[in-house]
Amino acid sequence: MREEEKNRSSQKFDFRKILRKKWVLPAIYLLSAAAILSGVLWYQSASNDESLSNEEEKSTDISFRDEPAVEVNAALENFKMPINDVASTKIVKKFYEDDGTPEEQEAALVFYNNTYQPNQGIDIASEDGKDFDVVASLSGTVLEAKEDPLFGYVIELEHEKGVVTRYLSLQSVEVEKGDEVKQGQVLGKAGENQFNTEDGIHVHFEVRKDDMAYNPEKWIEKSLSSFVDAQESEADTEESEEEQTEDGSSEDDNEESSNEPETSDDSIDS
Repeated sequence: MREEEKNRSSQKFDFRKILRKKWVLPAIYLLSAAAILSGVLWYQSASNDESLSNEEEKSTDISFRDEPAVEVNAALENFKMPINDVASTKIVKKFYEDDGTPEEQEAALVFYNNTYQPNQGIDIASEDGKDFDVVASLSGTVLEAKEDPLFGYVIELEHEKGVVTRYLSLQSVEVEKGDEVKQGQVLGKAGENQFNTEDGIHVHFEVRKDDMAYNPEKWIEKSLSSFVDAQESEADTEESEEEQTEDGSSEDDNEESSNEPETSDDSIDS
């Protein structure tokens, strides 16, 4: 018993001895403060993560429930053939190119009323000669959907910056003037017309800008914006060339007038 009491008293003596050292209490204080600070930071971090997660869930719910779907800009769309099953169709008459070969130009002529007319678009028919669905090459607004005695049913779609696509030789239509249509939406069915009886059942497809016809085949799978940029660039070049021609002709006129001999008063009197 005495030995145990001696051991206990020695342990108390050692602990008190340690506490008397100057560095012990500051060390204990720092360790306690670090532990408390770590706990506070951990709690704050956990709370922030939970609140952030809740906010993200709320924002996700709002974005899907309240906001309408953002439509893809139509200018980024690529021109598509006005048919769904391209593999089962063929171009039976191409666009008339001013710089084409004589053979190409001859093949792109339409014979009507004893005269030959240059084809202002491309004529597409099915391989088996049957009718087929005609679809919108680009998203747009229906400018016109009517029956023409010469061309059959005609549909015009308006797109950005003066671009218009036309669909002629239809036997029926499924849209009305003012309708908003999406790319690939069915417009009607291909049929025959009185202007071009040679091609049978087909759709005549045109691409126009500011009422000028362009070869649709060149722009298939190319964007509407690139088409607009190309035509505007071409128009600017032509305008610049015309201005240069006018300036050159005015300079020539001035030079000719300066080279004319002057008539003196003496010669007139004589």
